[in-house]
Amino acid sequence: MASHTFKASVLILPGLGNSGEGHWQTRWEQEYSFIRVQQKEWERLVFNDWIETIDRKVVSLNTTDVLLVGHSLACCTIAFWAKRFNRTIKGALLVAPSDTEAETYPPGTTGFTPMPLNKLPFPSITVASTNDYYVTSERAQHFADAWGSELVSVGPAGHINVAAGFGNWPQGIELLKRLDQ
Repeated sequence: MASHTFKASVLILPGLGNSGEGHWQTRWEQEYSFIRVQQKEWERLVFNDWIETIDRKVVSLNTTDVLLVGHSLACCTIAFWAKRFNRTIKGALLVAPSDTEAETYPPGTTGFTPMPLNKLPFPSITVASTNDYYVTSERAQHFADAWGSELVSVGPAGHINVAAGFGNWPQGIELLKRLDQ
């Protein structure tokens, strides 16, 4: 049972391919009863569908009490969503942002470039690794600065996912608790 109750409604936003069993997003959803935003398509993403799905879910709740937890592609999706809808939410935890302009970024998505560099209208923490295949440390810093986000480096942690050894990821929960103050 979760030892911490969150005041905010927490929405889990996975990236490309969704977050499977064992992923920290899935574990948090199960342990804390967070709400996963279900996209129609997880592989060949349609930009407008993704941000409109997020917006519908956010406005169905008390927006000022919403925390978003994005992983990978969902980080820039949150920035695009904020630019279009400009909603005031409690905050966002942006973990392992993928650089959609990088050569390492997988094909199959449409409309997610160029990377959004708008200041977010809510508090945020960007968590990055020093050896993420999908984003360089310099680009992660650039995104965090542009978004007005605090950058937390977790050292050499790959893409901060199951393959990199991240299960429950208690450090991430601590960062989310800071946003929930």
